[in-house]
Amino acid sequence: MALLVALAALCLLMFVAYRGFSVILFAPVAAMLAVLATEPSAVPTLFTSLFMEKMVGFLKLYFPVFLLGAVFGKAIEMSGFSRAIVASVIGVVGASRAVLAIVLVCAVLTYGGVSLFVVVFAVYPFAAEMFRLSAIPKRLIPGTIALGAFSFTMDALPGTPQIQNIIPSAFFQTTSWAAPILGIVGAVFILASGLAWLEWRRRRAAAAGEGYGEGHLNEPEPVELGAPAHPLVALSPLVVVFAANKLLTMLIAQAYPGRHEVRLAGMAAPVSADAAALTAIWAVQGALLLGILTVFALAFAPLAKKFAEGSKAAVGGALLASMNTASEYGFGAVIAALPGFIFIRDALAGIGDPLVKVAVSVSALAGVTGSASGGLSIALAAMSQQFIAAAQAAHIPMEVLHRIAAMASGGMDTLPHNGAVITVLAVTGLTHRQSYADIFAVTVLKTAAVFVVIAFYYATGWY
Repeated sequence: MALLVALAALCLLMFVAYRGFSVILFAPVAAMLAVLATEPSAVPTLFTSLFMEKMVGFLKLYFPVFLLGAVFGKAIEMSGFSRAIVASVIGVVGASRAVLAIVLVCAVLTYGGVSLFVVVFAVYPFAAEMFRLSAIPKRLIPGTIALGAFSFTMDALPGTPQIQNIIPSAFFQTTSWAAPILGIVGAVFILASGLAWLEWRRRRAAAAGEGYGEGHLNEPEPVELGAPAHPLVALSPLVVVFAANKLLTMLIAQAYPGRHEVRLAGMAAPVSADAAALTAIWAVQGALLLGILTVFALAFAPLAKKFAEGSKAAVGGALLASMNTASEYGFGAVIAALPGFIFIRDALAGIGDPLVKVAVSVSALAGVTGSASGGLSIALAAMSQQFIAAAQAAHIPMEVLHRIAAMASGGMDTLPHNGAVITVLAVTGLTHRQSYADIFAVTVLKTAAVFVVIAFYYATGWY
């Protein structure tokens, strides 16, 4: 019965998310219904002292990353730099290779610090134009964007500033650059296999005489692919974020080697922070801030006219994304406290290999919640100590644990109720029936990549 209560709460959250209802509203409802069925008198206490504390704790750590990433992405878009990047990538790979071009554009933007949700809006008009000119079915656009924005640059490549690569650092006291060799191996596998899948789908459509199609919803206005800025200028803010992230990671680790305590004259008591666990978060925040300032320095005139309204949209998007994830984190904390979760935890704990245990646990919970960051946070909050103990017993470095956990979060999270999936389908005007198969195929390849990386580590010992 206890297990059924936990599973029912998870299924309820999946259902309402799939139906398009707000996770912010229904995560606490689902969690408290589970508590009500278990111990009715505990509802108010667990809501205030567990759900809300975990939710607010998540926001305390990660909201600045969501906010700065959204503002940076909006600044890149308003400055015209995203358009210049699209044009330069097309100039390198050729307009005839529309799938490769869009994947690379998405990859450059997300690895450069632009929020993946922002990337969808920024890239879609160009993707539609290129696919139309190349007679590629529009239904392949969501899978193409998913491969470029939601896969290897999100959590595999070392140093990526996306939140999925930052969360494990607080639990394992690592940095966003953890296990670079494993990350690169995984990224190459995902990119190569994903492109092979999309190219196969394109060729099948061409052989069947299927073109872009007609009567689509949300068709963007035709765009000019000419670059309004020099490509080196457009790319420089992304380079600044990348380089500053690496530099600040090293400098912060040297300046704040352990717990740092501060007491100013007006304070009744000192405040402190575990700097070792926060290094990656502080580094990404600083890097994104420098990236925003770089965009302003290079494109002040167009930004000055649009930034007031554009920043409101960015802040709204950051609030929604971070609150969704924080609500799922609070939900997961409550579910992890229920008696039924003991059965789930013990079943996952029964997996012998430490890395496989991490991969399966994180991927399963990310799939259930429909959120990479939410599932990752839930899994690490509930089981990180088990993961660490098992890894230490097997002499596996924490950097390897970080990379496997991050990559596993971006696999089965893209089930139909995932927020990014729903967003990309809504923006492109397509349905699950039309385009989800290709998104799911990329997801399967992404999930397989985790086990490829585990096998590579055990075969070579390199990380």
